[in-house]
Amino acid sequence: MFPSSETDAPISDGRDLESCSELNTQTANTSSEKDRSQPWDVSLQKTSSSTTTRQAVIAESFPVTDLDRDIVGWDGQDDPRNPQNFPEARKWLLLGCVSSITFMSPLTSSITAPGIPLMDLEFHNTSTILDSFAVSVFVLGFALGPLVFSPLSEVYGRRPVLNAANIMLTLWEIGCALAPNIGALIGFRLLCGIGGSACLTIGGGVIADLFPVEQRGKANAVFSFGPLFGPVIGPIIGGFISQRAGWRWVYWILLVACGSVTLANIIINRETNPVVLIRHKTERLRKELGRPALRSAFDDASKNDTGVRRAAFISGMFRPLRMLFTSPILLLLAVYISFVFGLLYLLFATITEVFIGSYGWDPEICGLAYIGMGLGFLIGIVIVGKTSDPTIIRLTKANNGVYEPEMRLATCLMFSFFIPVSLFWYGWSTETHTHWIVPIIGLLPFGLGLMGIFAPIQTYFIDISAQYAASSVAGLSFVRCLFGAFIPLAGPKMYSALGLGWGNSLLGFLALGLIPAPALIYKYGGGLRKRFPVRC
Repeated sequence: MFPSSETDAPISDGRDLESCSELNTQTANTSSEKDRSQPWDVSLQKTSSSTTTRQAVIAESFPVTDLDRDIVGWDGQDDPRNPQNFPEARKWLLLGCVSSITFMSPLTSSITAPGIPLMDLEFHNTSTILDSFAVSVFVLGFALGPLVFSPLSEVYGRRPVLNAANIMLTLWEIGCALAPNIGALIGFRLLCGIGGSACLTIGGGVIADLFPVEQRGKANAVFSFGPLFGPVIGPIIGGFISQRAGWRWVYWILLVACGSVTLANIIINRETNPVVLIRHKTERLRKELGRPALRSAFDDASKNDTGVRRAAFISGMFRPLRMLFTSPILLLLAVYISFVFGLLYLLFATITEVFIGSYGWDPEICGLAYIGMGLGFLIGIVIVGKTSDPTIIRLTKANNGVYEPEMRLATCLMFSFFIPVSLFWYGWSTETHTHWIVPIIGLLPFGLGLMGIFAPIQTYFIDISAQYAASSVAGLSFVRCLFGAFIPLAGPKMYSALGLGWGNSLLGFLALGLIPAPALIYKYGGGLRKRFPVRC
C-alpha cells in the first residue's frame, strides 16, 4: 500500500479533510489559493537536533489573521495561544485532567459487579439478566450522552461541557446510593453513565486540539488507559468495599472520588477547542476595533446569533452518526472494536459469578480475578505508546513523505489475534476447573490485544476527522457502548446453554472471523476514503 522511497517530499493531505463540507466552506473563505485546495497543509519535514540525528515531523499549518479581509485567526503559525503551540508540560497536564475523569467514569461502570450478590439479597432479586443490566446499563449511558455532548463541545467549547457533565456524573451517585429498589438503581446508573460519557468523546477532541499528528498515538495510548484500565480496577476495589461496608458504600465513596476529580478539572482545565478560542478572539476584536464585520477563520458560528449556534448544535447532534454511517471504513472499524468492547463488558459482568461458582471465592476477593486483564492493559499501553507514532513516521517516510491515516492500523493485525486466543484459554480453563491462576493469566492476552487495537483505531478516527474529532469519536462511542450494554445480557443464557468452554469458544471464533477488518482497511482504506469521503 505504501511504496518506499529514499527521499522525503512535501505531502498532500491524505486525510481527505476537504470532504467535510463545513470545513471546506470555511477554509475556502480564509486561506490562500494553495490552502483552498488543501485545507490543512500536512507535510513531512526534516529538523536537526544538537546531534546529527534527523527526525521526521508531520507539520500542519493553521489559519492566521488577515484584517484586510476581515478574517480573524491565529497571530502566526507560532502563536502561543494556539493549543498546539502550548508547552509540552501544559499539554500533558491538560490531557491528564481529561484522562483523570476518563479513568473514574469507566471505573464507576464496573465497580458494582462484585456487590451484585449483596444487592440481590437486599432487593430479593433472582434475575441474572437484571444483574447483568445493572452493570451494563452504565455503558448504555456512554452510548447516548455523546450524541449531545460532542456537538455541544464543538459549538460552546470543551471545558464548560465537560465540567457540566462531570457534575452530572457526581451528583447522580447520590441517587444510586439511596436507590430503594433495583429499578431505581438501574435508572440512576443510566443517568450517571450519560454524565460520565462526555469525557470519553471530548477527550478525543482535546487530543486533536493539543497534539500534532505524529504525537497523537502516544497521547491516545495514555488517554485510552482510563476507558480500559478503569473497569479493571473497579471490581478489585468494589469487592472489598461491598464485603466490608456494604454495596451502597461503593456509591458514597464514588461520590467523594468523582467530586474531587471534578473539582480539580474545574480549577485546572482550560479551553482547547480552536474554533471556540478564535470565536472569543473575534468577539473581543469586534468590540475593541469597532469592526462588526470581522469573522472567524474557522466558521460563521462566531457571529452573535443564537439562531446560527442553535442550527449548528442541531446539525452537530446528527454529525456523529452521519459521519459513521456514510463511511464504510468508519462503520466497519466501529463494528469490529465494538464487538470486542462488548466482550470486555461481558467478562466484567460474569467473572464474579464464575469465580464464586467454579472456585468458591468470596465476593471480597473476586475483583482480584481482573488482575490478569489489567496487567495486559499495562503492557499494551507501554507497547502502543512507544511504537504507534514512530511507526507512522517511518511509514510516511517510506511513502514518499505522504501520510495516510490508515498507517495507524499497521499494528492492529498482530494485536487482534490475542483476543480469540484469550477467550479459548479462559473459557476452557474455567470449564475444566484448572487452578485459578490459569484463567487469570488467560485474561492477560485479552487486555493486551484490546489496548493494541482500541488505541490505534480511535486515533485513526481522530486523524480522519479534523476539527470534528469529538463527533467522530462520539459515533464510535455510540456503537461501541451499545455493544457493551447489550452483549453482556446474552452472557448468562449463553453460558447456561453452552457452558464456559464452548460459550467462550463461540465468542473466540467470532472474534477470529472479524480479524480481517482492520487488515482490509489498512490495505484498501485510502481508495475507499476517496470513493466514500467522510461527511461532516
